[in-house]
Amino acid sequence: MPLDRGQLAALTTPQTWTGVPAPAPVCARAHAEMLRIEAGDIKNPDEGRQVTHFSDRRTYAESALFAAVQTFAEEVRSGAVPGAGTRFDAVIINGIGGSALGPQLLQFALNGPYWNELSAERRNGYPRLFFLDNTDAAGVTDVLAVVRPQTTLVVTISKGGGTQETINNTEALKQAYAKAGVSFATHAVAITREKSKLDEEARTTGWLRRFPMAESIGGRTSETNIVGHLPAALTGLDFGAFVDGARQMDELTRQPDPQHNPAYQLALTWYLAGHGRGDRNMVVVPYSDRLLLLARYLQQLVMESLGKERALDGRVVNQGLNVFGNKGGTDAHAYIQQLNDGRDDFFVTFVEVLKDADHIEVAPDLTMGDYLHAFKRGLANALTAKGRQVVNIVLDDLTPFSLGLLIALYERAVAYYAELIGVNAFHQPGVEAYKSASGKVMAVHGALREWLGSLTTLPWQGDAATVAAALGNPPAAVEIDGILAKFAVNQRCIRGVKVSRTWDGRWVYRVTRC
Repeated sequence: MPLDRGQLAALTTPQTWTGVPAPAPVCARAHAEMLRIEAGDIKNPDEGRQVTHFSDRRTYAESALFAAVQTFAEEVRSGAVPGAGTRFDAVIINGIGGSALGPQLLQFALNGPYWNELSAERRNGYPRLFFLDNTDAAGVTDVLAVVRPQTTLVVTISKGGGTQETINNTEALKQAYAKAGVSFATHAVAITREKSKLDEEARTTGWLRRFPMAESIGGRTSETNIVGHLPAALTGLDFGAFVDGARQMDELTRQPDPQHNPAYQLALTWYLAGHGRGDRNMVVVPYSDRLLLLARYLQQLVMESLGKERALDGRVVNQGLNVFGNKGGTDAHAYIQQLNDGRDDFFVTFVEVLKDADHIEVAPDLTMGDYLHAFKRGLANALTAKGRQVVNIVLDDLTPFSLGLLIALYERAVAYYAELIGVNAFHQPGVEAYKSASGKVMAVHGALREWLGSLTTLPWQGDAATVAAALGNPPAAVEIDGILAKFAVNQRCIRGVKVSRTWDGRWVYRVTRC
């Protein structure tokens, strides 16, 4: 991963690159801003917040909250949770974004993809673990097909309690538990900010446990704190070792000199590759089946942090880094053909784990791991021979400690890169914009339901444009077409009527009584 000597020397020598600020002053300013983060300054100015995921984990493993989580996880394992009245054999983690991606990564990487298939004895009494991270009814249906509400704990993670996808899943689970004659409250745990909407609901309705989440830690940087801790502890992962790995990387990446700071080297690699403008896509290829979810995790961490329209000074900059990923050597049979021979608009990051899960010889003195390394090295050589840009990250073994190192490396690299390009890494106005736009679609949804219920002459027939005109909202024809299509395909009875459709060069909708 280190930059070559010529590139590192350039970072300490004032110079001008086309379209890129002089590196040395930019690096010094970026490091000064990194120091402000851990000093407690307001580093999320748009929301007036501190940013404490680096500093909080200095003491988290020794905190009363850490001990409380460990105690609760042991109570779940032993079947002795006060107030539960049952032994839990499954846990549903209900969250979205950073509240799900980080815990999923740790579970998949450290316990493996088939944890839930192991016997209770091989799981050492810890429960099976499932995730709900969308507002797709299939997710709820699928998980309820393999768990029993009577013996399933629900952990809902939401900082403010207003995330609609998480609210929807909570409501769906409440209905399922009620149908099964099970008290949802005695099977429910909340991880949320104190006095949030979710916290108030959990308190007033008597949920089993409430664990506090810090206001100053964003979801995508919350994996080394309570958000990552409880799901990990519930399957027996050594979260203390994971935090220790992150803290060790924090020590290494507080150095001001890029030659001795791996996170700064990584961020500067991105900066150099993309000319300070994100001109190249980041392709993440872990040569480890267990790290399959790493690219998904990094997509949120990198893209939500760096994909910004405006700089801190208000200028329109449209910054960001696209992140794509697959696993090696699967990637050689997927998109490496294009990386090798197609557009030169990317850089590749290979992540290799040296220690094999088992010594499996497929030929005399040749193991599966030998071939995996050869495929990785061969691909790297093929790409560099074509002038493609390659970053290599190598772990001795995949453990809680080494995964903590890796995540903390990327967290610091993202924060430093944001300072290099002058954007706020810790807010997400684009996410809020889509939520606002979705709210407007739901307003159309409500008006459409009212209109359907008001029809007095049935059957009624027409297209979406006709309906939009009747609602006095012609620009909403596309939204109305999509909503009516959902009604028709699902044969829902709404306000006493149902919708069907036929194709006649356009979708024509028919409304009848149900």
